[in-house]
Amino acid sequence: MSSNLPSQDDLRIANALADAAAAHSLRLFRTPLDIIAKADESPVTQADRAAETAMREILGRERPADGIFGEEHGLERVDAASVWVLDPIDGTRSFITGSPLWGTLIALVRGGRVELGMIDMPVLGERWVGLYSLGAERNGQAVRASSCSAVAEARIVTTSPDIFNAADWQAFDTLSRRCAMRRFGGDCYGYAQLAGGTIDLVVETGLQPYDYLGPAGLIEAAGGVITDWQGQPLGLQSDGRVIAAATAALHREALAVLGAAGGR
Repeated sequence: MSSNLPSQDDLRIANALADAAAAHSLRLFRTPLDIIAKADESPVTQADRAAETAMREILGRERPADGIFGEEHGLERVDAASVWVLDPIDGTRSFITGSPLWGTLIALVRGGRVELGMIDMPVLGERWVGLYSLGAERNGQAVRASSCSAVAEARIVTTSPDIFNAADWQAFDTLSRRCAMRRFGGDCYGYAQLAGGTIDLVVETGLQPYDYLGPAGLIEAAGGVITDWQGQPLGLQSDGRVIAAATAALHREALAVLGAAGGR
């Protein structure tokens, strides 16, 4: 395989990381948990921390020279040629409240590009994987984003109105009311739905690299487009405002609506 493409060994390690995270998170799902408030006031549980520790132990054995950008335990060697971006439980509030729509997010970044993106949904038994230039799969079956090219025909989703500030909410509200359907909730699963062709737009803000890089790798491999609200590629330094669309035409129109409504 060409050296500029993700390898089977990259995929093997990503699967091992997801398996390790699921072993810890599923064991504690829907059990009494000690809830801790982090500095940003988001809840974290012992499940998050144990899962990421297990993932880091695998990388320490398998890829000791690679960098790690994790939600729970911080940054290591992020100037390395290969960096793994980890979110052991994306949707901690869903996890805490017993909803199955939380997932593990994994990205492998090389040269500023996401070469592998994974959304693993342990309770649903769905593993979504995108490999740069090689396509996207759900549980080994090929998936692809829809052909929707117009906002008026689009199905749009975001996690919650609470993630937006006032100006960004006005922009999202304007855009979403022009869509054919809008839905709330789902955390990372909305990005998987977009990759699978059942959602056409995802628009969010307040995200961190571990929230959006795994989904970015999946969506791009599925033929979709994902950027910040300025239309710029997502990276470790992006501002956390994300728009994902099934097609380039839909992405352009949705960006224009966001911008005209004040989402700049």
